[in-house]
Amino acid sequence: MTMSGFGVTEFQLVLLRRMEDYQPELVEDARRRLGVDHTGQRRANAFWQSTERSRRAPRGLHRYRLVLGEPVGESEVRIGDLPCRVFHWYLPLWPDLRWEVLTAANGSVVNGWLARERGGSVPALPAGGRPEPWSCVIGDMEKTYADVRHLEGDAPSRWHVAYTTPGGEPRLARFVYGLVQTTEARGKPTTRSRAGGEAHEGIRGSRGAPARARSTRTTP
Repeated sequence: MTMSGFGVTEFQLVLLRRMEDYQPELVEDARRRLGVDHTGQRRANAFWQSTERSRRAPRGLHRYRLVLGEPVGESEVRIGDLPCRVFHWYLPLWPDLRWEVLTAANGSVVNGWLARERGGSVPALPAGGRPEPWSCVIGDMEKTYADVRHLEGDAPSRWHVAYTTPGGEPRLARFVYGLVQTTEARGKPTTRSRAGGEAHEGIRGSRGAPARARSTRTTP
């Protein structure tokens, strides 16, 4: 199975499909900017899902290279005692961010998400703790608010982040592929912490949030 005809535009459509559950209007606007209708998005997502199930489809970092081209950059990071590498590309829909892929020592992909450029300036997030949808990534929240805790999301591409505003209000932000979608007042947590959850639970993403350590099937 090849990735012919599936490139940067189609990859962005796959990311948008997961965000559509939270922000359909923003996704519709993004589709227009890409010049693709809803049918085209469904087609791109269906193709990607078929590669997930196919034994003949490219896997891991090789698949990203085929779809996005050679990485713009790469760096070595250590997560605890584990040596890892981060590869990144730029996507037109989010010019201030980059798509990061974290790989383990054996080359397997354990995380993929949108992140701030390293050394880039963090946007000024509101003191009230209600950042606008798509306005920040997980690393921005960590640098802005207190008591940031990472909670298990309800799907492989989703993260939940509990945090406290400067005024002391506990809140919860929901992210898809590292990009904020919604925030709300936080009562009793309804999702379990990742601390006792999955295999490789000690692996965390390059910005400090949990890395998806199941397999490349958990990342687009």
